[in-house]
Parts: sequence; C-alpha cells; structure tokens
Amino acid sequence: MSVTSEETATRFQIISPVDGSVYAERPYHTLEQAQSVTEKARHAHFDWSRRSIAERAKYCTALVDALLADTVRISEELTMQMGRPISQSPGELRGFEERARYMIDIAEESLSPVVPQPKQGFSRSIQRNPLGVVLDLPAWNFPYLTAVNALIPALMAGNSVVLKHASQTALCADRLAAAALSADLPAGVFSTLDLNYTQTEALVRSGAADFVCFTGSVFGGQAIERAATESQRFLGVGLELGGKDSAYVRTDADLGFAIENIVDGAMFNSGQSCCGIERVYVHRDLFDYFVEGAVTLIGMYQLGDPTRSDTNLGPMVRKEAAAKVRAQINDAVKSGATAHIDSEAFPEDAWGTPYLAPQLLTGVTHEMELMNEETFGPVIGVMPVDNDEQAIKMMNDSKYGLTSSIWTRDMTATEQIAPRLECGTVFMNRCDYLDPALAWTGVKDTGRGCTLSKVGYESLTRPQSWHFRSHP
Repeated sequence: MSVTSEETATRFQIISPVDGSVYAERPYHTLEQAQSVTEKARHAHFDWSRRSIAERAKYCTALVDALLADTVRISEELTMQMGRPISQSPGELRGFEERARYMIDIAEESLSPVVPQPKQGFSRSIQRNPLGVVLDLPAWNFPYLTAVNALIPALMAGNSVVLKHASQTALCADRLAAAALSADLPAGVFSTLDLNYTQTEALVRSGAADFVCFTGSVFGGQAIERAATESQRFLGVGLELGGKDSAYVRTDADLGFAIENIVDGAMFNSGQSCCGIERVYVHRDLFDYFVEGAVTLIGMYQLGDPTRSDTNLGPMVRKEAAAKVRAQINDAVKSGATAHIDSEAFPEDAWGTPYLAPQLLTGVTHEMELMNEETFGPVIGVMPVDNDEQAIKMMNDSKYGLTSSIWTRDMTATEQIAPRLECGTVFMNRCDYLDPALAWTGVKDTGRGCTLSKVGYESLTRPQSWHFRSHP
C-alpha cells in the first residue's frame, strides 16, 4: 500500500511478499478510538507507576515467556508478512528475549535514585520518575526487535505503552497483546492500535502521549517530529531513522573472516536492516581479493521461496522496494560502476516482483545514489582506499550515522579511529548487531535519542530532585 493511499485509507491489507496473497485484512481504528485507548493508558499508568520495580519485572518476564512460547507460529507469520526466510525468523525472537531480559535485569540499578555526596543537615537525591504514556512506533523490518527497544524498558520504568505497529507487520502487535494478556498485565498498561499515517500524526499532535519512540524512514521521522512540535506540548521524541552503514577493511584484517561477516551483514534480511552494511572501503592491497571472495560468497546465496528451509535470501518486502533498489543499481552502472553478479544466476529474480538478486558493485563513487542514499536491499558498493585517513573521510562522507565497522587485528588502531567516526556505534570485527548492554543511538539524519542499555532508561524517565532539609 502506498503512502498516499494509506493517508486516507480506513482499511488495510497485509500483502505477503512471498506470493502476493492477501495475508490479513482489517480496518484501522478511528482517531476517537485511539484517543480513548491512550486515555485508558494514562489512567492505568497511575497504579502501574506505584508498583515496585520487582513487581513490574514479574509481569514483564511473564510477557516475554508467553511470547516465546508462541515462537513457531510467530516465525511462520514473520516469514509471510515480510519475506524473511523461515530458517532465520526464529532468530528475531531470540534477539527479543536477549534485549528484554537484559533490560529487565538492569532496571533496579538503572532506575535507582542518584545520591550525591552527603551534606550535613540535608537529604538529597535525584529520583527517576516515569513519563506517563509512551507511544511505541516500531518498523516492519525487525518488528519485534524495534518494538522491544522501547516496550520493555518503558514498562519497567513505570510507564504505560501504546503500540502502533507498521501495517505490514500488524500481526506482531497482536502477538504482543496476546502475550501481555497471558501475563495478566493490568488493563490499559499495554495497548495496541492500527492507524494510518495521517491518524498517527494526528494522535501525536493531540498530545495524548508523553513520549514517542519511532523507528523508520527519515521522512517518517520528520513527520513525527513535526507533529510533536505542533502538539503545543514539549513532547519528547526518540527517532531511529535511516542508515548507510560502512565497513573498513584494513590491510591487517583477517580477510576471509571479514568477507564472510560483511557479506552476511549486507545480505541478511535481504539487506533490509537499519544497520546493514551498504558501503565497504577496502585497503587497496586487499581490494581485488576482497571483491573476488565476496562475489564468490554472494553467488552461493539461495534466493527463493522463504518458506523453504534451504532458502537464505528471501524477497524484499514489496515489489516497489525492489524496484527502487534496481533503479539504484542501474543508475550506478550507467554512471560507470561495474556490477559483478549475474542476476540470471538467480532464477527467482524477476522485474515487477519483490524477488531481487543480490549485487556487488565496484567503480562506484559518492556521487551515485547507491553510495549516498539508503538502499535497504541486498546490494553493496565497494571502493579501494589507501590508508586510515582516507577511510575515515569516506566513512564520514554521509548524511547518516548509525554504525561503522572496522576489520583489523589492531585494537589500538581501532581505538584511534573510533572517536573520529561520526556514528552511534563503532564495531570492530563484527557488524549488524545490537548489544543491549550498549546504547543504541545515531547521529545526523539517522535521528536522535537512545534506546537500550542503562542510558536508554534516561529518555523514558524524568529526573525529580529531592532536596530535604532536616528540621532546624
């Protein structure tokens, strides 16, 4: 469904990229219904925020357990909703569990008061109070992972949560709601909504929520931030938007290891990952070897029906998404780039469908859209560099800044390069992964705010200072 049609639609369909069938269909909620849900969430927050962190942890743990008990059905639904191979879909639930349980485990410490040095005659502390209602707007590409980043820590902090999922993966919201019901979460503490773009902006603009967590496109993030500004409230917004993540292969890298992991980081989920690798800079001494090895490995991928156990590259989420990637590839080739993968080696690749062959291009430049705009598909552009300085310059030459990865045996060199990279996460010898113990954040057009880790709790609470003087 196009953005234009969704702006005014009263119903929506989930069109499966697997076979083009209508996998689910239902109406959107009305704005009045949405406001009623958020009002109930606000009332539920008052009791929920007064419960102990340990009690909230029991409910949240039960929610996680209930969701994981439904892994088989959830995995099948994930594959049909967004095309990820069935062999890989259960991995998202493992990631959900890792993040959720970690944020539950650190809640007591993360939410405890900050107590300054003692001062005679005074009791002083900084309390961490919940905000109220958190509106969670996750993305379709990792529907459980982008939801959990805000969902569990917001609940653990004492907020109520209203989840409005991407329409393409609306059934994921259903499964989370069912898990919350199974966990006996108090009524109103967690709710779900189906809304179109216009309704979502209107709900934000109404000021019904106290904080909005959005994962999606730059265009979508701009719309959410604009709506928040127009709400006539100082509404908090966390935005995790686009990426054009880079990898730098130094001359001392373990080349085989780098090739294996960079290719996986570019191709997993058909390249539809915010932190997927889209740009690769390789030291000139290793460039030809890297390209040869990467092309060979990419050629071994099995593009096809994602319900088959031997498929490791499924369709993109929509035929329009595949068409956009094909256009980037064609424009780059017309401008002098060389495409190294013969799409005819992938029989499932077909124009007008979501099935797209993977691709690697050399001879690319930063003037090409393939290297300066988010691709969000199974494609990488590879360029040679002469040294660290040139690599840093090229990696920073982007309007996005989510992650960068350095492939080397020299940790000292990485520690010197890392502070100079304009991104939220610097990896060494890994990529395309979120560690819940670390802050997940971006710079530039990738957005603002932070989720996960102890730091992630800060945006979901407000500080209140207690400055108590003893009786004279």
